[in-house]
Amino acid sequence: MCMKFNEQSKKEAIKKPSLLMMLLEGRTVAELGLFVAGYPILKTLPKGDGHPVIVIPGFTADDTTTIPIRHFLKDRGYAAHPWGFGRNLANEAIELRLIRRIKELKNRYNEKVSIIGWSLGGVYAREVARLIPGDVRQVITMGSPFGCVNKNNNAILMYRLIHGMTPEKKIDPELIERMKQPIDVPSTAIYSKSDGIVPWQYCMEQAGAPNSENIEVVSSHCGLGHHPVVLMLIANRLAQAKGAWQPFEPAGYQKWLYPEVA
Repeated sequence: MCMKFNEQSKKEAIKKPSLLMMLLEGRTVAELGLFVAGYPILKTLPKGDGHPVIVIPGFTADDTTTIPIRHFLKDRGYAAHPWGFGRNLANEAIELRLIRRIKELKNRYNEKVSIIGWSLGGVYAREVARLIPGDVRQVITMGSPFGCVNKNNNAILMYRLIHGMTPEKKIDPELIERMKQPIDVPSTAIYSKSDGIVPWQYCMEQAGAPNSENIEVVSSHCGLGHHPVVLMLIANRLAQAKGAWQPFEPAGYQKWLYPEVA
């Protein structure tokens, strides 16, 4: 498994993932098996400081899909919480509900909240952090196409069935442009070039954005929330001391990241 850091896509025509790539999303089952088999190793990763973390599911998904990551985070000592709003159907009320939820968690624990968002969940994570940066410790996105919300993905049929139109016709163009801009809290964008649902080029932060990073993994889109390497990265990012965020350094993780040369 190889990874690249702070890489930006070239200016080229971006196409949605091919049919073959979409069919390869079936490997998520094997990735779940890796999660189960590798859990004894995951348990050796850094313990957290107990601060609250909320995990937002992807489009059409619910909190069931985030059980593995939340179980892992609780085991590492975090106060991990589901978003609690059923299926993520990309409706207008989500941002307001999330703001209330995050403020409630911050008040309960008297600590800023870290937000982890999977796919569309990461788009919402960034926008909520943009609106209430004082309540958010950091944002981690997994395969989240905040760089361009349009019909150029393999979830578009489901979106049209639910909303009757494509995203660019439903969402305010100014909001679409705003989504691309960096946020004011530390952010980590995890993406995979073998993503079979959304173009990986849309899942990356702009080059040179402060307190942000892009990290490439080898994973399916549907497996990002339980892939052992992704969980290792999340544990590393969340374990940083409050107010001392630094970009990821792979030193010490070579056996995880580069098994072919370890």
